[in-house]
Amino acid sequence: MRQKLAAGNWKMNGTGSDLAELAELIQSQGTATSELMICPPATLLSRAADLAQNSALTIGAQDCHSEQAGAHTGDISAAMLKEAGATAVILGHSERRADHSESSNTVAAKTQTAWAHGLTALVCLGETLDEREAGDTLKVVGDQLAASLPEGATGANTVLAYEPVWAIGTGKIPSLAQIAEVHDFLRAELTTRFGPQMAEATRLLYGGSVKPGNAAEIFATSNVDGALVGGASLKAADFSPIIAALDAS
Repeated sequence: MRQKLAAGNWKMNGTGSDLAELAELIQSQGTATSELMICPPATLLSRAADLAQNSALTIGAQDCHSEQAGAHTGDISAAMLKEAGATAVILGHSERRADHSESSNTVAAKTQTAWAHGLTALVCLGETLDEREAGDTLKVVGDQLAASLPEGATGANTVLAYEPVWAIGTGKIPSLAQIAEVHDFLRAELTTRFGPQMAEATRLLYGGSVKPGNAAEIFATSNVDGALVGGASLKAADFSPIIAALDAS
């Protein structure tokens, strides 16, 4: 059985005062059956990890460099994230691919580095609106999967998140049939490349305008094992109903 996962990506939001939301989330979700994760900005990682000790909440990071160390001003290594208390790291988010021109090959290199330091790689995939309207969704997502995920992927070291670029922060979401089509496709692609055991063990998350009002129907969709949540994860009051919907699915 794959344990469901509700992961929150705070993106470039949050200062020390916002850690009160983590404390509230920890207190309110002590009986959650799903795995809970918050990925705060790097400046809050250590403090968030301290808060989350001995709780149901794990802490992830939002990116890492592909190199172990070196002359990379402003970047953060996987070893640094691990030392700060992170157990996972988001890689290949569409905002990184677009804003920083990250290729899938770059994502694969970062993934290998994350694994080498014991971090779970939460690898993001997704198409733009133009690609969706052109009927290229499965080709785009399939190409990203093939190039972003190195050999050695397992259900323990990897989580995949399907995030259609056009749905992130827009309030728009694909139809349930479209979500199911991509998630079923990803499971099949993993089976073909890595075998059924790995495919069945790997969690597939949906991300893109997940809210309390639509969470239950998304979680009832084929091969959806949880969510990568953006804005709605910033407040415990917004994230908690999503977690409850996942627990109930």
